[in-house]
Amino acid sequence: MDKPFSDFDDEKLQIAYPCPWEYKVVGRDQFLMRSAIGEILADLEYGLELSNTSRTGKFCSLLLTLVVESEEHRNAIFTALTNHRDITIVL
Repeated sequence: MDKPFSDFDDEKLQIAYPCPWEYKVVGRDQFLMRSAIGEILADLEYGLELSNTSRTGKFCSLLLTLVVESEEHRNAIFTALTNHRDITIVL
């Protein structure tokens, strides 16, 4: 039986840059996350909105939207967000 998406196994997804990109940023404190994102993206134009709050209220997620200039730019933003102490997860 063939694997799902087997045609794509050896192919890299081709993305035409610059392009709009979204990150889901998860953490415990919405305001600390907003501040962290502001620090990381200081010179960039971006949109940020509350996306979800966990049932218990322990975690929340923000939807971050911006234009990324290249794969390196996209990955650098992801890494900076992931490494910030006030951010738990980046998707």
